[in-house]
Amino acid sequence: MNLLNRPRRLRTSDSLRKMVRETRISKESLIYPLFVIDGEGIVEEIPSMEGQYRYSVDRLDLIMDRLMASGVEKVLLFGIPAHKDGCGSQAYDENGIIQRAVRCIREYYPSVYVITDVCMCEYTSHGHCGILDGEYVDNDKTLEYLNRIALSHVRAGAHMVAPSDMMDGRIGAMRQALDEAGFETVPVMAYSAKYASAFYGPFREAAGSAPAFGDRKSYQMDYHNRKEALKEVKLDIGEGADIVMVKPALSYLDIIREVADRHDLPVAAYSVSGEYAMIKAAAKAGYIDEEKIMCESAASIYRAGADILITYYAMELAACIDQGKIG
Repeated sequence: MNLLNRPRRLRTSDSLRKMVRETRISKESLIYPLFVIDGEGIVEEIPSMEGQYRYSVDRLDLIMDRLMASGVEKVLLFGIPAHKDGCGSQAYDENGIIQRAVRCIREYYPSVYVITDVCMCEYTSHGHCGILDGEYVDNDKTLEYLNRIALSHVRAGAHMVAPSDMMDGRIGAMRQALDEAGFETVPVMAYSAKYASAFYGPFREAAGSAPAFGDRKSYQMDYHNRKEALKEVKLDIGEGADIVMVKPALSYLDIIREVADRHDLPVAAYSVSGEYAMIKAAAKAGYIDEEKIMCESAASIYRAGADILITYYAMELAACIDQGKIG
């Protein structure tokens, strides 16, 4: 048998396989989600997310030094305040937990690129992502508060803001507010296709952000829907988003692919807490090889079309890149 085309020729050695690899992964594209909590001397492990911790500002050096050593120099900050109220006032307080964390990182780790999550669920007493009218989240009233939060983060030194609330029109409103305040060069990374997902469970424990009643299905997306995600992304781009995000990642690879194919903006994917926790739990039970599954999962997200990966495995992936196991 004489086969003219033999695809296996390009698989005959590790060196050759790496040379013809289609999907490339770099440490520069990794973002580490980081939980910062009010108080002092706190390094508190998150039970449902083995290896992840809440840090008070005075202990941030413990994780920041590790990130720097690994080569991961981009963080996405989430805050856990000491006090919550109906309008999430600690979210836009100039001395709030995120604002202090941003100033600390900018002062002591100037090479780190700081992105802040802009939402209200961690700061409201009811756990919803906006201002309530009865038990309904008032979309347009919430926009005013999101703008306050974004401006306070940027004034503290945030390089980029990432609104995750899923209110209609928030990207346009935030872009206008930033521009009018003189921050026209600050980019906005939009949580554009954010689904109402059970994969967020461990995060809600980590951030103390579970809703006190009901759920978030009136503003986060139905996971049955594909066209709706494409519409949300298109709307956010039209309103001035600089980067669009799909969240979660692994169960939404089809959405990542379609967004990447249709638009020229960078596409971020958030490999969320539930994805991380499942890999950890299965590995602990001896069912899988954690490192290999971590690498394969990350590669699948990039292969689907993601340019940026937000992941709790950022440091471990960076080590695997250095070792030539991925990338």
